Amino acid sequence: MEMEKKNKKINYKLLLDLFMTFFKISPITFGGGFAMIPIMEEELVHKRKWIGKEEIVDVFAVSQSVPGAIAVNSATFVGYQIGGIPGALASLLGIVIPTFIIIIILGALLASFQHNIHVQAALQGIRPVVVALIGSAAYKMSRVSLVDKVCVTLCVACIMSLLLFKSLNLILVIFLGAALGIMVVKVKEVQNYSLAQKKVRGEKF
Repeated sequence: MEMEKKNKKINYKLLLDLFMTFFKISPITFGGGFAMIPIMEEELVHKRKWIGKEEIVDVFAVSQSVPGAIAVNSATFVGYQIGGIPGALASLLGIVIPTFIIIIILGALLASFQHNIHVQAALQGIRPVVVALIGSAAYKMSRVSLVDKVCVTLCVACIMSLLLFKSLNLILVIFLGAALGIMVVKVKEVQNYSLAQKKVRGEKF
């Protein structure tokens, strides 16, 4: 009985930690979910050590591949991996509440400061910083994701396709990437099986 109570306390503490972690991350990131990626990686992988580098990249990949904001999806996925459904809910609330409050306040005050020259200048200064954050996140993710020539080729092909064909459907690109990844794995499995069979026949003879 005492052990059950202890476990419940640990679970509640974990849920609070998840909530406060994402509650802290949410209001300090400008530019959307992509700008949040390096901060989430630093907090979840290096400081908290809740998940590994490869896992966080998988979380971002899945979050971008499904409907919804990448920040909300990522927080929900991470929360679920760490604390199950309660963890997912705690993380979701932590990431949404600060932004919701800020948007309500900004919406109420927008009419009074949207044409203010100082506000416009501040926003112009923030925009390139957001681009730098996204670039930093892309570089860090590439170090884990681009593990061989096939991955590099696929990445370059997708970038070129998106740049050249602006009307290209992003969902189509994601699904094509997934399909090609599955095909590459299957081909490698067949090749490895063939090599293993050749070695076996060579040992027999």
